[in-house]
Amino acid sequence: MANNAWFETVAEAQRRAQKTLPKSVYMALVAGSERGKTLEDNIDAYSEIGFAPHVANLAHARDLSVTVLGQELALPVMISPTGVQAVHPDGEVAIARAAAARGTAMGLSSFASKPVEEVVAANPATFFQLYWSGTRDQIMARVERAKRAGAVGIIVTLDWSFSNGRDWGSPSIPSAIDFKTMVKFAPEVARRPAWALRWARSGALPDLTAPNMALPGEPAPGFFDAYYEWMQTPLPTWDDLRWLRSQYDGKLMLKGVMRVDDARNAVDVGFDALSVSNHGGNNLDGTPASIRALPAVVDAVGSQVDVLLDGGIRRGSDVVKAVALGAKAVMIGRAYLWGLAANGQAGVENVLDILRSGIDSGLLGIGKSSVRDLTMDDVLVPDSFPRVLGVPGRAGTGSGVPGHKPVAV
Repeated sequence: MANNAWFETVAEAQRRAQKTLPKSVYMALVAGSERGKTLEDNIDAYSEIGFAPHVANLAHARDLSVTVLGQELALPVMISPTGVQAVHPDGEVAIARAAAARGTAMGLSSFASKPVEEVVAANPATFFQLYWSGTRDQIMARVERAKRAGAVGIIVTLDWSFSNGRDWGSPSIPSAIDFKTMVKFAPEVARRPAWALRWARSGALPDLTAPNMALPGEPAPGFFDAYYEWMQTPLPTWDDLRWLRSQYDGKLMLKGVMRVDDARNAVDVGFDALSVSNHGGNNLDGTPASIRALPAVVDAVGSQVDVLLDGGIRRGSDVVKAVALGAKAVMIGRAYLWGLAANGQAGVENVLDILRSGIDSGLLGIGKSSVRDLTMDDVLVPDSFPRVLGVPGRAGTGSGVPGHKPVAV
């Protein structure tokens, strides 16, 4: 890439990703479900939260470091698990290297394009994401594989309703790269020569398989074969999750929590961390932005487990707002995917640098010397934010007075 490949905002990374990727690949990353209400709200909700900055007695040095699930992070930003089969030839390995270079942890998807062994080698602070797919024996085989590879924990992702259909149309995603597929997508690829050249130089084609879903002694299944297994698996119960907790002695995070009752149940099961997330707007459309659900979940269980926020992070000030509302750290998805598409590993590092700079600026303006000192008194939260999600008999709204911690009862 040219020396001017650096970009100054995540928005610019997204613009470059759109210019680089074939339309079907780009739209698969945009995703979202149905009308896209949740997809939009995940981003828009941050603009409803304000700051009241100071002008004197500001901190000359700021500490951005946090500890999440026993991992020391240089900044309160982690990589959320996603599948990047056709974005870049180096895929999750490039992302893992970038995260390691910037001192943070990596979440690796079950549906990732690279095997867990390669990703952990690139970043030892890797958490393996587990979908509830297959039999208990199959689930444990994948967990044990991740443990042998050196993964530092498991992220159990359950927030999925298999909503189909997007008002703007769903992208065409092939099940394999064969001659027929290449002919079909040739017009798209021809309009994106830089993407085609990147893959040509790698000596490979996008591998539309899910190597981390492979069972011992078996080849990696195709992405859609793995997806079908997941869809056909009976949905887990809290007893199933207790079983998983009894079988695995490492760190466990439950991703997809949006309700207080689910958060409390997860703590009772024995999870070590929760990620407040609506799957990036790819779940049940009409679910509130994850940042709206965060305060009530933190208030209910935050002293017992690490609570993280996943959804809509596009700038460092978003991170500051989430941490002020009680998150130990945030997880990013599309933001680093735009960076990967724009400039590979360097693009992911660029995104993390943008977020780091924005967090530091936010701390400076607020007058805090450490991200760990942020509280709700540092942000202005509107009355429109819900105060309780998932408590019988409560409507989910409250006074919303800035600086007053919401109560979830």
